[in-house]
Amino acid sequence: MAEQRRWLHFLLLALTLLSTTVVGGRYALDFALNQPPFSGDYFDGLAEVLRSPSMMIAGLPFSLTLLSILMAHEMGHYLACVHYQVDASWPYFLPVPTPIGTMGAFIRIRSPIYYKAALFDIGIAGPLAGFLVLLPALAIGIAHSKVIPGIAHQGFLVFGTPLLQHGLASLIFPGTPASDIYLHPMARAAWVGVLATALNLLPIGQLDGGHILYAFAGDRHRLLSRIFVGILFAMGIVLWRMADHVSWIVWAVLLMVFGMRHPAIHDWRPPGPGRTALALLTLAIFVASFCLIPLSMA
Repeated sequence: MAEQRRWLHFLLLALTLLSTTVVGGRYALDFALNQPPFSGDYFDGLAEVLRSPSMMIAGLPFSLTLLSILMAHEMGHYLACVHYQVDASWPYFLPVPTPIGTMGAFIRIRSPIYYKAALFDIGIAGPLAGFLVLLPALAIGIAHSKVIPGIAHQGFLVFGTPLLQHGLASLIFPGTPASDIYLHPMARAAWVGVLATALNLLPIGQLDGGHILYAFAGDRHRLLSRIFVGILFAMGIVLWRMADHVSWIVWAVLLMVFGMRHPAIHDWRPPGPGRTALALLTLAIFVASFCLIPLSMA
């Protein structure tokens, strides 16, 4: 069955390449014209890109960067599954006409994981592999960005600035406020990768961060997941009252409904010092990638 359905993985990848390239073409056009992302009608802008081969080509830096980050993330999981002889699917990509052209990608793990070490390695392999790709992409993209006073707060989409982006921008454009830096489409794609990394590393349920948490906390994972969802919900309430930002409330509700359960693993052995060091590194990546208000509408 898996062999017969590989065409589906290639089809979804091709459709996601198309959808992200169309969105990337619109980013490239707005970047060239020094106007905020998605100025004017959203769908009319996408249709304009579809009618222009040159604009489609201009969208490739965004799409190829984003798909490389997503592919690295999912292949990190997949290769770790292969190493531990855990049955897993190839990556499924999700083409959706959103402002990033996709809803991401995922693999299906079809067999149980029996050891905490295997769970930890499979969970952490994705974020680490994706980060190794997005970090140079973000640096190169910021280097090709430009300074336009106040550009970040113009238009109907306002993108947040995680610590990682702020640090790289400070090195490349010293003394320039983040709100004055207009990100190149390649950097915008890496920004999406940073956001995806932060979301995946939330220590909740069956997210990658949840797998890492389970490897250390075991049966306490259930209680800790609920505590972290509560913190996420409370943070969402505060930001809703302060800035009309509701995305964390939505995430908290979705995780509470769909993502809290974790299969039990009966393994008493601790992860060990090496994996503890990797977990601390991943925590640093999470802090550098997290943004209180990642995306909002003006």
